[in-house]
Amino acid sequence: MQLKRVAGPPRYNRVAQGPVQYVRVAADTGKVLGYVWANDEGDAAGWVTPPALGPNEINAGAAWLRKLRDAKSRGLAPTALLAELVRDTSDIKDSGVVPGSLTEAPTLDALKELVSKG
Repeated sequence: MQLKRVAGPPRYNRVAQGPVQYVRVAADTGKVLGYVWANDEGDAAGWVTPPALGPNEINAGAAWLRKLRDAKSRGLAPTALLAELVRDTSDIKDSGVVPGSLTEAPTLDALKELVSKG
């Protein structure tokens, strides 16, 4: 039996060179669930989960990952995805983009370091 590699759904690149824009996503309780980041130059976007989340909070990030895949399948540029998320996240239950959280980090590694420090 030979295995055949099959392409999955369209996805943004997961590695970015240079600065990344990002937004903070929080549960309705105020607990930060993660960060959606984007970089147009590398057609890159992704999700960074902070440490010390419980299983339910980690699972809540799945809806945001689906947003990433949906945006890519619609041909949306990564930073256009962020703009869309800032405008309206009403279809995601119990969480949303924290108003005014759109900002930039010098690199994806810098964002990950910031998130890891809590």
